[in-house]
Amino acid sequence: MRILNLESGLGGNINLIDDNEHEIVNVELDPRISEVLAFRKPNQKHIVGDSSEYLLKHYKEFDFTWSSPPCQTHSKMNKATRHNTIRFVDPMLNQRIIFLKHWYKGKYVVENVIPYYEPYPGYHKLGRHLFWTNFEIKPFELPEQPKGFINMATVEAKKTMMDWLGIHYEKNIYYGKNHCPVQILRNCVHPLIGKNIFDQAYNYDKMGKDENLLFPF
Repeated sequence: MRILNLESGLGGNINLIDDNEHEIVNVELDPRISEVLAFRKPNQKHIVGDSSEYLLKHYKEFDFTWSSPPCQTHSKMNKATRHNTIRFVDPMLNQRIIFLKHWYKGKYVVENVIPYYEPYPGYHKLGRHLFWTNFEIKPFELPEQPKGFINMATVEAKKTMMDWLGIHYEKNIYYGKNHCPVQILRNCVHPLIGKNIFDQAYNYDKMGKDENLLFPF
């Protein structure tokens, strides 16, 4: 199976998917993040560039596509009192959902945080995530988040998060003017969630919608 992982970040969602069995292509705009994932996953293909542009050119080449558009403008934290900047939400999220729904022939997942507004309909809610898919996601046990998850901001907290995700690297990577070394890890979908959803999509095709599928951790 050919898997396209857009806005790949550190690759939490595909961390447990067997890249000897499946061909995985990761697209990430930030070269520092892409470098970390490429070091961790040398068997996969890594592209630094615009994910929307890549999707438009190559969407017909893949069986499964996962997209995690930037979440900062959608997050409830965007309206927190400590923020003094009012901004429009990033339109990529809805654009991606609509495009995949109407043009893509394979299985897809669009993931984002629970927003401060009423989200585009047709989503699955799992923990702090919303998932838009064209296959059924049956409920499963979610990994428990570390205590103080949202407020983690230290190098020591970075180690805690890396251990929780099973993703380790040495560099501290920051988004823009953000000086929190944990943010890039907090943006990850936990590998167990990513693998569980992928397995449900894969087995959904093989076994049919009415099968009693269970995917415990």
